[in-house]
Amino acid sequence: MRNIRRVALGAVATWAMAGTGIAHAEAPAAYKQEATASVDGNAKLVQVMVDSVFSFAEPGFQEFQTMDYLTGILEENGFTIEKGVAGIPTAWTATFTHGSGGPKIALGSDVDGLLGLSQKPGTGEITPLVPGAPGHGEGHNSGMPLMVAAALATKEVMEKNNVSGTLMLWPGVAEELLATKAFFVRDGMFEGVDACIFTHVSSDFSTGYGPSTSNGMVSVEYTFKGKTSHGAGAPWAGRSALDGAELMNIGWNFRREHLPLTQRSHYVITNGGGQPNIVPGDASVWYYFRDYTFAGIRSLYDIGNTMSEAAAQMSGTTVTRRTLGYAAPQWGNQPLAEAAYANIQAVGMPQWDADDQAFARMLQETNGLTVAPLKAEVGELTGPSTERPTGGGSDDIGDIMWAVPTITIRFPSNVPNMIGHNVTAAMAMATPVAHKGVVAGAKAVALTTLDLLTTPALVTAAQRYQQDVQFASEQYAPVLTPEDTPAIHLNTEIMNRLRPQLQEFYYDPAKHDSYLEQLGVDYPNVAAQ
Repeated sequence: MRNIRRVALGAVATWAMAGTGIAHAEAPAAYKQEATASVDGNAKLVQVMVDSVFSFAEPGFQEFQTMDYLTGILEENGFTIEKGVAGIPTAWTATFTHGSGGPKIALGSDVDGLLGLSQKPGTGEITPLVPGAPGHGEGHNSGMPLMVAAALATKEVMEKNNVSGTLMLWPGVAEELLATKAFFVRDGMFEGVDACIFTHVSSDFSTGYGPSTSNGMVSVEYTFKGKTSHGAGAPWAGRSALDGAELMNIGWNFRREHLPLTQRSHYVITNGGGQPNIVPGDASVWYYFRDYTFAGIRSLYDIGNTMSEAAAQMSGTTVTRRTLGYAAPQWGNQPLAEAAYANIQAVGMPQWDADDQAFARMLQETNGLTVAPLKAEVGELTGPSTERPTGGGSDDIGDIMWAVPTITIRFPSNVPNMIGHNVTAAMAMATPVAHKGVVAGAKAVALTTLDLLTTPALVTAAQRYQQDVQFASEQYAPVLTPEDTPAIHLNTEIMNRLRPQLQEFYYDPAKHDSYLEQLGVDYPNVAAQ
């Protein structure tokens, strides 16, 4: 793994010394001014979109309301909609083409919520809107509204100035399950795309290139089959499928000590049987295996498969497995990142006011988190780390990064030091902090998209970097097979049960100026804490 990192650093250094020749090539200033003004003119639409998607609170594979809402806006604005792409009911694309020729630029961000993280926005107290329901504890309600605003602004400039090219918007469905983007790539959704811009919510405003310090991963569910029997009257006649699952877990936990420092692995038992006096005939355990390289991910996957078979033999059961998702290691594109960062610097951080800063401080103090103000300066352009990787989270945008030149722009729509995958990360996501961050992010995306549409050399440099640097280190080698299918059954039961309760909290912009107003929350809500 260290050899791979040295190859990557060496290739990036060689590329940097050679120079790209496009550092200052960009769209005309007048185009960028028009796009910036267009995004500002749609600030109200941004607020409504962000608040609406927050209120839908849909987890992976259940983003039906989100899909209908966002595609409705895009269709009204001249985009061609295709739903159900890659065999996933809630996945879609929205395409607009102007003129003939020109590059095809993909614009995407994640849309799904997280189970159990329902939260009233604008308050620092843990207050679920619907107890036990999903919520946006990662802030994924903000990314696609950003992309819609950016696309509308770019489309307006293209039509006014006769700029040729194609825009393709797409949502990251079920990202929290790492369950779709590898299928998008496998099924050809990005064929013909020249470059992709992806966004993710943050308290920062930045981008980067080279191999990420986060991990790729594979998601696998192992199902053990045994034989039921009376748990007290004749336990010897049964073969416990739960024993098989638990033996696998015990084995994996002992093996952890002897796995690379870069790995992360975790599991939940999704089916442990029915009741204690029946020997479980069926049991399932769901694993995430994470590592930094394709080879590392496959090694963990192979170890897990071997361990499951051994556990089945020990328990007298059988085991089958299903790959539920995959995320390739991430690799950002240097020419795209450099162009985007110049635009991030030009846009700058949102103008936070005293209420925004007071609100941020209130959230941090109420939840015992480190107090830090909303940031006043954009972050740095990051390159490959020289540190030994020690593992971390995953995002299946990595698969698209190996299909087409891609970057992630992190935009400042949340408060510093909130806890990821936690209700604290949802508290600001339908407030002015989120709205202002999305407007800033939409400007950076629109300006970078215009650079790509009007600067053929930038597209060429991005593609050459991918070939000469990225592909020199590794080749795309996912665990996913042609036989694997998207796990679209996930979260169906919980949403069938909870959606009627969630619908009572859907945002109604015809009646309320903001979602906070609809919920009766005063901003910045400091006195109430």
